[in-house]
Amino acid sequence: MSKKIGSPVPTNIITGFLGVGKTTVIRHLLAQKPADERWAVLVNEFGEVGIDSNLIEGTTSSERGITISQVPGGCMCCANGLPMQMALSLLLARSKPHRLLIEPTGLGHPREVLGVLSREYYRELLSLQATFTLIDARKIQDSRYTSNSVFNEQLDLAEIVIANKADLYQPEDFPALLDYIESRFGLESKLVYQVKHGAVDLGWLKHPASDVNVNSCRSMPLPEDPGALPAVLETPAEGFVRADNSGEGFFSRGWIFNPDWQFKETRLQALFHSIEVERLKGVFNTPIGFVGFNKVDNVVSRVGLDDSADSRVEIISSSLDSLDGFEEALLNCLVDRENPMPSAVGE
Repeated sequence: MSKKIGSPVPTNIITGFLGVGKTTVIRHLLAQKPADERWAVLVNEFGEVGIDSNLIEGTTSSERGITISQVPGGCMCCANGLPMQMALSLLLARSKPHRLLIEPTGLGHPREVLGVLSREYYRELLSLQATFTLIDARKIQDSRYTSNSVFNEQLDLAEIVIANKADLYQPEDFPALLDYIESRFGLESKLVYQVKHGAVDLGWLKHPASDVNVNSCRSMPLPEDPGALPAVLETPAEGFVRADNSGEGFFSRGWIFNPDWQFKETRLQALFHSIEVERLKGVFNTPIGFVGFNKVDNVVSRVGLDDSADSRVEIISSSLDSLDGFEEALLNCLVDRENPMPSAVGE
């Protein structure tokens, strides 16, 4: 094993804007995990429901030595960092990992995360290594991204920039990304790689963190007493639950369904193709087993999953108007739609 008992846990932050493929990269890294090591993953999503941990667990259930924990509602990146501290302490105590991967929400400011992790308390617990920022180089041509403070902060803090989805690039896309990084942040302190389908190299995790980045984030205001973790939505025994969130100019709405309900995959596919949103992720119980869905850049993909605790879906959009009628359309995808559908829990 590469880590001695009691030594600081090598830790990487893996960030990137919405839909760039962070979960795919983490799944790829977990598939390369040495068999004699325990790894832990702390996931934060913008929405209140949370899908990424289900997608990761559903495709790595045969892997031993992997523990995944989740912080809801985008709050890992809030200024006081308290939910992350609580979740991280529990995760480290439970898993005693040889490596820790942290995935903040694509709409969160990673400087707050690094600020918490660089505090005195964590110096004996964690060994900060490279922060990864994933980016789709095609977005450099879109001012909605280049004018976004979160997008630029993610690039600024990265020691390693991963230009994902390189198989979709035009010849000018990657050079434009390099020019953008050099003009805004400088290239001398960054490694920039092109990859396809999230296929990052395991050895890149060992690249050191920048002392400049760590020291600048360490000077941020100290967080207060953590208190308690925010409530996590529970799987309903009957019906379904719905939850909304908003921030950074985006809205999210998520649903968790009774785990006994089954959905028709063909209807789900048609529905997800028809809706215009920034991002959609879901896990559904179907007659052929659990299936994961992902929609980004108007492309819907699916993956078979080994298992999941329930069916759930999360949508991120710049306007809630795009979600009108979506809930009823989801219910129409149920295998047994003839039975009257109950309202969301709490209504």
